[in-house]
Amino acid sequence: MPEAMLEIRDLHAYYGESHVLHGVTLSVPAGEVVTLLGRNGAGKTTTLRSIMGIVPRAEGSIRLQGKELLGLAPFRIGRLGIGFVPEERGIFASLDVEENLMLPPQVQPGGLSVAEIFELFPNLKERLRSQGTRLSGGEQQMLAIARILRTGARLLLLDEPTEGLAPVIIQQIGRVIRTLKEKGFTVLLVEQNFRFAATLADRHYVMEDGQVVDMIPNDQLAARMDQLHERLGV
Repeated sequence: MPEAMLEIRDLHAYYGESHVLHGVTLSVPAGEVVTLLGRNGAGKTTTLRSIMGIVPRAEGSIRLQGKELLGLAPFRIGRLGIGFVPEERGIFASLDVEENLMLPPQVQPGGLSVAEIFELFPNLKERLRSQGTRLSGGEQQMLAIARILRTGARLLLLDEPTEGLAPVIIQQIGRVIRTLKEKGFTVLLVEQNFRFAATLADRHYVMEDGQVVDMIPNDQLAARMDQLHERLGV
């Protein structure tokens, strides 16, 4: 396995009295696409939110290239080079595409230029002056991903990027993720669409009840489909 960019060890997370993550351990190697698979409520989104420091309470260890993240403020975690695209996308409705795109600060050198972003997402160039409220769901998702590529983040956390989107948009997002991997980005992807994830990922972590219960390298998927069907109900 290549050197890990992200290492999570024995992670526990809580919302009030609810103990949501129960000792999650996983590794995201640099330059790979890694998926978190699992039914609704398995703890996938909470894992991403824990990495970003936006759960009320977390214990254990989350290390980015050896640096401990637990206990850091969310804005400090972002400045270390992690970009988070939440499931709700977070597009500012009153701002147009260009204003949304330029809003986040650059946190590291090496972010994509606006020209490179428009190569990845030509739709956004056409909609540059459109307000966030006028974008389709697919265009909002593209903008949410594009926005963090400018910042210089090298680890991308994508929460359900294909949810509710048309097949042609899902294909486009798949092409973008492959291109980003070729450019050296590392991606941790939460995805309900298992067939989409299978075309992209190097390895899959399966979560149940707030725990990682399996890790399947992509080249072993075919041999372990029965297990996955059972665990995921797909």
